[in-house]
Amino acid sequence: MDTSSTRLSLPSEPRAFGFFVDGAFVPAGPREVFERRSPGHDVPVTRIPKCTTGDLDMAVDAARAAFDDRRWSGLGGQARAAVLLKAGALIRERAEEIAYFETLENGKPISQARGEVAGCADMFDYASGLARSLHGDSFNNLGDGMLGLVTREPVGVVGIITPWNFPFLILCERVPYVLASGCTIVAKPSEVTSATTLILAEILTEAGLPDGCMNVVTGSGSTIGQALIEHPKVDMLSFTGSTAVGRRVVEAAGRTNFKKLGLELGGKNPQIVFADADLDDAADGVAFGIAFNTGQCCVSGSRLIVERPVADAFAQKVRDKLSRAVVGDPLDEATQIGAITTDAQNATILSYIEKGQAEGARLICGGTALDFGRGQYIAPTVFGDVTADMAIAREEIFGPVLTVMPFDTVEEAIAMANDTDYGLAASVWTKNIDKALMVTRRVQAGRFWVNTTLAGGPELPLGGFKQSGWGREAGMYGVEEYTQVKSVHVEIGKRTPWIA
Repeated sequence: MDTSSTRLSLPSEPRAFGFFVDGAFVPAGPREVFERRSPGHDVPVTRIPKCTTGDLDMAVDAARAAFDDRRWSGLGGQARAAVLLKAGALIRERAEEIAYFETLENGKPISQARGEVAGCADMFDYASGLARSLHGDSFNNLGDGMLGLVTREPVGVVGIITPWNFPFLILCERVPYVLASGCTIVAKPSEVTSATTLILAEILTEAGLPDGCMNVVTGSGSTIGQALIEHPKVDMLSFTGSTAVGRRVVEAAGRTNFKKLGLELGGKNPQIVFADADLDDAADGVAFGIAFNTGQCCVSGSRLIVERPVADAFAQKVRDKLSRAVVGDPLDEATQIGAITTDAQNATILSYIEKGQAEGARLICGGTALDFGRGQYIAPTVFGDVTADMAIAREEIFGPVLTVMPFDTVEEAIAMANDTDYGLAASVWTKNIDKALMVTRRVQAGRFWVNTTLAGGPELPLGGFKQSGWGREAGMYGVEEYTQVKSVHVEIGKRTPWIA
């Protein structure tokens, strides 16, 4: 690829990967291979093995052995931290390669992919410190004859199932924290975006992670993903995806060993804009919130709830912003909005746009597929005259489609924001700090932004309320999520006999 140009070149032929078990790549061999075509260019870019359930058993057995013999969990925090720090440095060394394959398989702009990879390296740096600071508690108040201790222990073998919208970012919101806790991993990426997960496994081995502690199996969710969820030797499962699939994960996990679950699921996230906000700044934030990653983002701000006196004018500001966003080739460094990742998602988004018009919503802008000769693109779309009973206002579209609904009072804005089955994220835009804090406290969302949106970093936890998931990722909470708490009672001195 020619990094001197503002537009990177496509690969001359697709790159073939194996899957990764016990510290090494396993060639595809006689297995079927999935050939991924770039959604932005419609050319083949990677070839990934379709693993069998036997391959999954091999990966789980490797992770199980690595955990049970304590080659990783038995190390001190200093040793684990050193591996995580080295992995962060190696991610930076290979950042361009990772971003390139992330863009090729996903369709996101290369500039966005580079930013995400840099953030992922930072997560490994931060988690390295958590590996040294993870601790328990003590109770010295049980009397002279007893000391109480509370210890945290790694939960064991963790299965990680990641989606196609942020293949590397979501993986790195989990892996360094899981490893900091002392657990071992079997990861199953989406079959359409597997390359960067496999690259991370290679990086971790080079960083000094013991063999068997990071394994990657590739293939379909219905076969390999389902088998990982139900596997009796997996102690915990982290799943990121839709709420509908999340329900099936809960059912399947309970059929074998009642494994612990961490779930980050769907969202229908409100952006509340008050008339006293900096409306130009808010319009830019709202446009970013719906168009980032072409709206294929679980925390996308897809519901604009705006104070009535400025509602029409503000919707036009958002329209004007989106009209100037650069949609196009994901390998062009000037591109801000790339391609839709899968054929199925492209069809889903277009069907919701048709449904919104059929239900009587007014199309303010967008609403069409864009033809660049190859690839699949959709213009950022804004609907006005939306009512709460419309499908576009209630269901997660997972695309660049924004609905606009006006409100009159703070209480009404809060009620509208909470009128959803989801509770993943929310934003409020206002110059009034009292108003901002009131809304922040009362809107049901796991992540909340004031006068910004989609901001984040490794320090703060990620997760949802209501049907948006269970548990938390990232921060110290993200390490503790992958531990179990043990109470220890230590008798001091001679025990009082029960039988004299």
